[in-house]
Amino acid sequence: MSDDTIRLVTIGRIFRRRRRLLTLLALVGALVGYGASLLFPPSYTTSASVLLPGQWEERELLTQVEIATSSEVVDRAAATLRWTGVSGTELRDHVGVKVADGNIIKISGTADTPERAQRLSDHVAQQFVTYAARIAGDNTAPEAATGLDALRKKVEETNRRITDLAEAADPGQTVESVQARTELEKLRTALAEAMKKLEEADPATDKPGMVVMGPAARPTGEAPPTRMQLIVGGALLFLLLAIIGHLAAARVNRRLRTAPEIAAALGSVLLGTVDVPGERPAHRPEGAGPRARIRRILGLDTRWDIPTPQRSGDEASRRIRYRRVCARLRNRLPGPRRLLVVVPEGDEIARRAAGQLVAEAKSDPSPGSSSGGHPMLRVVEVSVSHPMVPDRDTESGALVVLSAGSWTAGELAGIAEACADAGHEVVGIVVTGAVRARPTRSADRPPENATLALAVPVHATGGSG
Repeated sequence: MSDDTIRLVTIGRIFRRRRRLLTLLALVGALVGYGASLLFPPSYTTSASVLLPGQWEERELLTQVEIATSSEVVDRAAATLRWTGVSGTELRDHVGVKVADGNIIKISGTADTPERAQRLSDHVAQQFVTYAARIAGDNTAPEAATGLDALRKKVEETNRRITDLAEAADPGQTVESVQARTELEKLRTALAEAMKKLEEADPATDKPGMVVMGPAARPTGEAPPTRMQLIVGGALLFLLLAIIGHLAAARVNRRLRTAPEIAAALGSVLLGTVDVPGERPAHRPEGAGPRARIRRILGLDTRWDIPTPQRSGDEASRRIRYRRVCARLRNRLPGPRRLLVVVPEGDEIARRAAGQLVAEAKSDPSPGSSSGGHPMLRVVEVSVSHPMVPDRDTESGALVVLSAGSWTAGELAGIAEACADAGHEVVGIVVTGAVRARPTRSADRPPENATLALAVPVHATGGSG
């Protein structure tokens, strides 16, 4: 798993095999989101629209946005609202301004109640229009308007004087009189064009005044994040963290998954691989205690990072694998011997496979043998954290049976050292895996005494047994 690419099938496997744990973590995340919603009071947001008639460039609109959020506008709005304990600086954090399509500026206000949010938006919009009009000079430059009117009167008097001069000129058709009248007409035209340009440049007639497009609508719902959003977000966050945690744990997992790696860690040879039906046994000795019950309820007692068991052949084909392992084991030994079948404690699949090996060794199906062809096997479970194998007594050798992907190289090396310390040579290794069993034929089932024998292993206590 540590070298595999994370695929959707891996995520699906996590959801299938850890659904109870993921459901519990999602509920915890939802409770955390609910608690967060209690710490943050609900807020409401609404906006008022201000229309800017005429032609406006983008930089001019951005300038108006800065004006709307300036301290001058917000402080004036705070003074008109007269909210206790709320200054203009604090109010500025609850005001937002943005440019919409069609030269419209939207001024939004956020407050703890719908009424206060509506009042905040309306007051800021009104103060913005008033302040922008003052900057444009609508109300603060009466002397400029007076000067412009005086200039118009002066131009009119000049035009009348030009007309008098043209009439007083020599009515004859002399060159001098024609040139004089032509120059006077040019002067009249120049004055008219200058006056037209002056009127077009008048700021009072450049852009019409801004208009507030009605009062802000009273909000009917909370502004995000709402309580429901916090609850859902907390559940999704915890669910995502749980999945990431599973993937990270699988990435750093150093458990051996291939038979050659397992054989190298134990320093022995591989005798073969066998299959065990993947159904859970009815009795689980390791399921005692409240911690084990909690792990079983949450589904933590089963591995999630192993692939879904493949469908195997019938029971007869599985027994053939066990018989071949027994035959290879018999061929490696000089004569009939008693061996310990060492199974790591907690490896349920290996324990069941070891019991089946014991049953096959006792059945001794080889022709011409009188129960002395196969070695005599006795199953012992060894703790991986503190491995202890019974001392050499009637048994002289160890056969290690374990499932793939369950143990690290260090743990297997500890088992090999415990076997050597007890005087047992590891004569072989059998790797087992879970499969989905097919319906079996009654003729291929093992004897009843063999089935009972494989269910009762002997736990190692450090002495011979």
